Amino acid sequence: MIHCRACGREIHEAAQACPQCGAPQTATPAGSDKRILPAFLLCFFLGWTGAHRYYVGKVGTGILMLLTGGVFGVLWLIDFIMIIVGGFTDKAGNKLTEWI
Repeated sequence: MIHCRACGREIHEAAQACPQCGAPQTATPAGSDKRILPAFLLCFFLGWTGAHRYYVGKVGTGILMLLTGGVFGVLWLIDFIMIIVGGFTDKAGNKLTEWI
């Protein structure tokens, strides 16, 4: 048994929602296990090769960037900005949230 995240009542650990208040019990993704700093450095120095995409598990688009020079620099620039503003994601779609 666990406690509901919203009302605190005791519920079964496999419950998707609290039977008392109806609050969903699924956890939100905490973020990627990959770090921002390595992705930033890889993108800054080797962005045209797609090295930062290999780092986060996006191998297919990494190969595309390698063969096209970062899709002629445009995708490299977009990725660089996304890393800086915190919107870059790993292969599973989780955002990179921690710098170190």
